[in-house]
Amino acid sequence: MARLTGTRPVAARRWGCAATAFLLLLLTVQAAQKADLSGDATAATINHSLTLLQRLQELLQNGNGSDSVLRVRTAASDEAKVFHTHQLLLSLQSEVFESLLRNQSIITLHEPPETAALFEKFIRYLYCGGVSILLHQAIPMHQLASKYRVWGLQRGVADYMKTHLASESSQGHVVGWYHYAVRIGDAALQESCLQFLAWNLSAVLGSAEWGSVSVELLLLLLERSDLVLHSELELYTAVEGWLSRRQPEGPVAKQVLRAIRYPMIAPSQLFRLQAQSAVLARHYGAVQDLLFQAFQFHAASPLHFAKYFDVNCSMFLPRNYLAPSWGSQWVINNPARDDRSTSFQTQLGPSSHDAGKRVTWNVLFSPRWLPVSLRPVYSDSVSGAVQPVRIEDGRPRLVITPAMSSPDFAGVSFQKTVLVGVRQQGRVLVKHAYSFHQSSDEAADFLAHADLQKRTSEYLIDNSLHLHIIIKPVYHSLIKVKK
Repeated sequence: MARLTGTRPVAARRWGCAATAFLLLLLTVQAAQKADLSGDATAATINHSLTLLQRLQELLQNGNGSDSVLRVRTAASDEAKVFHTHQLLLSLQSEVFESLLRNQSIITLHEPPETAALFEKFIRYLYCGGVSILLHQAIPMHQLASKYRVWGLQRGVADYMKTHLASESSQGHVVGWYHYAVRIGDAALQESCLQFLAWNLSAVLGSAEWGSVSVELLLLLLERSDLVLHSELELYTAVEGWLSRRQPEGPVAKQVLRAIRYPMIAPSQLFRLQAQSAVLARHYGAVQDLLFQAFQFHAASPLHFAKYFDVNCSMFLPRNYLAPSWGSQWVINNPARDDRSTSFQTQLGPSSHDAGKRVTWNVLFSPRWLPVSLRPVYSDSVSGAVQPVRIEDGRPRLVITPAMSSPDFAGVSFQKTVLVGVRQQGRVLVKHAYSFHQSSDEAADFLAHADLQKRTSEYLIDNSLHLHIIIKPVYHSLIKVKK
């Protein structure tokens, strides 16, 4: 190999020109082959692309014909990692390398330890177009791809992160990925992480990564009504632990504590918190009015309470609570087989005034319900023929209706939420949530993309559909008549 100097050696330049010509010739030959094969039934393609990839790997490993050198240094080490590379291959993948190598053949790159540790993998991707990474390597690999503008790798790592949110790791990773997505401005990754955290919050609350949640992320989560967790008390307990560890300034603690929905906590539990919570005692003045309002909410009938307070706000809207008083789990075996039905009871509302009142709900699941537009209709012809209808034209349908009517329903509407559990990376997690509006007893998009006929469907766990139905009573303020 030619001796390395500040300028490119003659032999290396000749090799680079030859390699360029070779690649252009290869592309021309491939195009010609495609043209020759069209229309010929005896045509066949001889593919040795794997051999080519192996040769490219050998080029990087052995440095044969190298015409450029990358020296990767870190602040933590005096030694540099040296990579004998080829300008053509680096420039094809990275416009940054194309610019850097335009007038020099030896480049010194400064990288932090976490990206320097992956630089060999990164360079190998530039040669072979593939790389294997682990959860903890996703962020530094994405940083390398972004820094050197390797857009294909950048998109690939981002897609890897979106599809591996459910993967189990010792310290957790979704919170860290969310914070990273905020820093780089990746809105799609932010939303994917935020939705995963909201729908699987109970799993996060008990993990090591809960303590790494930023103030901004915590406030974003607390304002959401689609959080899936056992109860509001579980959320308060987790927030109390976060405040105890982080010790934020008074205004931040106040903002966090005022985002808890105290009317969703039973009076007996509120009394216990007032007596035992050190965090609540320290910041009692910040939430005293909310606690007093919560006790009033539990003491009065919802109709009477709505005369004096605005109940059309998030404070009086339940989240997706998994406690039995709010709904029921339903596991449907072989869901593609035939229609199923079940029933369960929920408490009329979160107010203690309604604690003894129950509502019975009937649920119908149909795997192949036909929309009106696809139902058979009779023709105007004499034969009265019926339009042919295929079973596969149907789609899954879920109908949830109360088995009774009562004057107690006055001023209350019921929002229905259906959670679909799936097994991802060996864990059962919430993948989808469907909301049913009061005016309709079914969700139009319910399992619209699920293929329940396949036993390998991602929506099925051991050939069963795992649903959790949640009933959320929503109170409405009464219209006051002006005198």
